[in-house]
Amino acid sequence: MKLNLLSCDAQRPDRRAIAKCIAEVSSNINDSLANELMDILLEGDAVDIEVADKNSGSALRALRKLSIDYEIIE
Repeated sequence: MKLNLLSCDAQRPDRRAIAKCIAEVSSNINDSLANELMDILLEGDAVDIEVADKNSGSALRALRKLSIDYEIIE
C-alpha cells in the first residue's frame, strides 16, 4: 500500500518519534532516509512511502497518533 504523508498537525511534533515511525512502517526506508523524510514533512511538503500490507492497520494508527495527515494512494 502506498501512502502520501501530507502534513503533521501536532503543536509540538516529536521529531524522533516521527522518524522512527516512518522507518518502522515503511518497507524500504532506513533510519537516515526516515530522518530526511521527517524533515521534509515538517517543512510542509508531502512525502510518499510504501507500507507492507500486513502492517497497514498498525501503520495508519501510528500515523494518526502522531497527528500526521495522510492519503492512501494505492
